[in-house]
Amino acid sequence: MKLAGLKSVENAHEESVWAATWIPATDNRPSLLVTGSLDETVKLWKSDELDLDRTNTGHCLGVVSVAAHPSGYIAASASLDSFVRIFEVDSNSTIATLEAPPSEVWQMRFNPEGTMLAVAGGGSASIKIWDTSTWKLAATLSIPRPEGPKPTDKTASKKFVLSVAWSVDGRRLACGSMDGTISVFDVARAKFLHHLEGHFMPVRSLVYSPVEPRLLFSASDDAHVHMYDVEGKTLIGAMSGHSSWVLSVDASPDGAAVATGSSDRTVRLWDLNMRTAVQTMTNHSDQVWGVAFRPPGAGVRSGRLASVSDDKSISLYDYS
Repeated sequence: MKLAGLKSVENAHEESVWAATWIPATDNRPSLLVTGSLDETVKLWKSDELDLDRTNTGHCLGVVSVAAHPSGYIAASASLDSFVRIFEVDSNSTIATLEAPPSEVWQMRFNPEGTMLAVAGGGSASIKIWDTSTWKLAATLSIPRPEGPKPTDKTASKKFVLSVAWSVDGRRLACGSMDGTISVFDVARAKFLHHLEGHFMPVRSLVYSPVEPRLLFSASDDAHVHMYDVEGKTLIGAMSGHSSWVLSVDASPDGAAVATGSSDRTVRLWDLNMRTAVQTMTNHSDQVWGVAFRPPGAGVRSGRLASVSDDKSISLYDYS
C-alpha cells in the first residue's frame, strides 16, 4: 500500500483549515471534499481536481468540524459560535440550525443509516444525538464520572469531549475525552458500556474500522495511535512514529490501513497487519488537523486521501 501526492492547493482558506470530510457521490454528481476553516467558511471542492465548487458562509466564528450524511445530499458544519448548520449540499440552503452552549460543539458524525447526528459536547462531558428527520435533540449521553472521591472541577474539565465515532453497524458510539479516556455507548439503549484506557492525553480523533465493527482506532496528543477491540475492552495495538500530537485518524475503505495527521506536520500511512507506519508525507508546513479517505462508490475506481492543515492548504493523495 502506498500514497502518491496528486495535488496541493495553497491558501485554500484564509485561515487554518481544521476540518475535512468527503460528501458521497449521488446520481447527479461525483463526491465532493468539504473543508472547514477558522476563516468561518465551509468550502466544497471537486473530487479529483480540487477545484473550488462553492463557498458557504453563515458561521460567525471558526469552523471546527464538518460531517456528511451518507446519502450525499446533506452536510453539517459546526463552529466555535456554538451552532451546527445543516445544509443541502446542492442548493446550499440551510435546513436546520442546532444550538448548543458555548464551546459545546466539537467533532460530529452522522450514523451509517443517516438517521442520527452525534455531536461531541465539549465541556458538558456528553454526546448529543439529534434526530435527522425532525432535527430535534433525541438523546444526551453523559460520560460517567470516575468512581472514588467527589470529583473536583479539575477532574470534571478533563472529561471535555473532543471526538466521536460510530461503529460500521451503527450499534456503538465511542467518544474521546481530554483526559485520554474513550467512552463506549450502546446507542439503542442509550447506555454507557465501558471506558477504553491506554491514552493519558487528549484523544482528538476516533474512527471505527469500515469492515470490522469491533475495531476502533484512536489518535492522541501522546503521539500514539491505538487499536482497540471495543467489545473485548482490550488494547490490541499501539503504534508510534509521530514526534508530536496525533490530531486526526481515518481508516481506508478496504480496512487495511489508517492515515494520521499530526502537529509534527506530517501525514502517515499505517499498515494494520504490520502495525507500523509504511509512509510519511511532508506536504504541509504546519499542523495537520484533518485526514479523510474518500468513500468508494459511483464508479470511483481509485482511492483518494485528503489532508488539511494550519498552513491553510489542502493536499490530495492517491491511495493504492
